[in-house]
Amino acid sequence: MNKPLVAVLSGAGISTDSGIPDYRGPNGLWRRDPEAEKLVTYDYYMSDPDVRRRSWLMRKENQSLAAEPNAAHYAVAELERSGVPVRVVTQNVDGLHQLAGLPARKVLELHGTARQVVCTRCHARGPMEDALARLDAGEDDPACLDCGGILKSATVMFGERLDPVVLGEAVAITKACQVFIAVGSSLQVQPAAGLAGVAADHGARLIIVNAEPTPYDDRADEVVREPIGTALPQLLRRLQG
Repeated sequence: MNKPLVAVLSGAGISTDSGIPDYRGPNGLWRRDPEAEKLVTYDYYMSDPDVRRRSWLMRKENQSLAAEPNAAHYAVAELERSGVPVRVVTQNVDGLHQLAGLPARKVLELHGTARQVVCTRCHARGPMEDALARLDAGEDDPACLDCGGILKSATVMFGERLDPVVLGEAVAITKACQVFIAVGSSLQVQPAAGLAGVAADHGARLIIVNAEPTPYDDRADEVVREPIGTALPQLLRRLQG
């Protein structure tokens, strides 16, 4: 018998056990501190060299690139290795699903990745670590080495649209899955939040694992309030069986 396709929508809550705080959520740093939010707002970043310098300094001081996957990330990778078809749609930019062993082709990063930089002119990409090394060497606003254009983190900044191709793939996976698990997401930031409703509309079993209530709890087949680091591994072991 074919095993059901499991889609996992992961939000900031899955990575807090790895020491990564919630920056983008309703109560996150970017919402609480307008000056900090400017550092990740596209128009400010592109038009103001001082904002870019402060943004690079923030990324240099941020230790999220040193974060390690936690039990929840490893549990998702273990589910995939067990032979269950798994696809992850993540709102996170930390790359921890891949570091835990989930094949990169099975992870859709809705908001991009903080582990790479991209040129806003020629779209060349490179490792964030290389750009940060240039800061260590004395540059304060490293430009693209290919064309001299403005470099930015390969994340979706405020004011930028999600990649329509990635979003389209996420919707297709959501419509095709038999089980949809929303974990560590407030399900308040669209369009990612709406995937839970799409899953329910297409007959998937909807499971929500989150400490706080979400707008989709009343549509869920199961709601889990326990800590993600223990609750998700238990839930996924159940699915393996």
